[in-house]
Amino acid sequence: MLSEILIETVAHGGSVSFMHPLPPEAAGTFWDSALAAAGRDERIILGAWDGDVLAGTVTLLLDCPPNQPHRAEIAKMMTRLGHRGRGIATALMRMAEELAVQRNRTLLVLDTATDGGAAGLYEKLGFTLAGEIPDYAFKPQGGLSGTLIYWKRIGS
Repeated sequence: MLSEILIETVAHGGSVSFMHPLPPEAAGTFWDSALAAAGRDERIILGAWDGDVLAGTVTLLLDCPPNQPHRAEIAKMMTRLGHRGRGIATALMRMAEELAVQRNRTLLVLDTATDGGAAGLYEKLGFTLAGEIPDYAFKPQGGLSGTLIYWKRIGS
């Protein structure tokens, strides 16, 4: 189901590091690697369920350089199209923040696409815009998009 939500997100323009069309094998390889990293406590992968359907997911990256043990990064925030607007992303983000605090992290960072990203969600959750980098990455269907960099102090 992780591969399905990733493929759906990319197919509908979500800028989560992949191009459309995303082959199921590539999505599976990504998640196999991500889950192996979670097994090494380098990240936490959270899922939100609606019955037996994975409705959303977010990853908390914990594997930071030695001079950044206080920091964690939010990545791969995805909600299925049919489940958007129900508070799933907010709940996932709050849980990711709580887990980061439990691991003595005091700073969260993330980035989101300038075009069609989740800036409104992150600002509603108290993240501060640090700035924009133009032409940061290709959109899933092609063409460049900028990225917005956000940060938030937590656990204090």
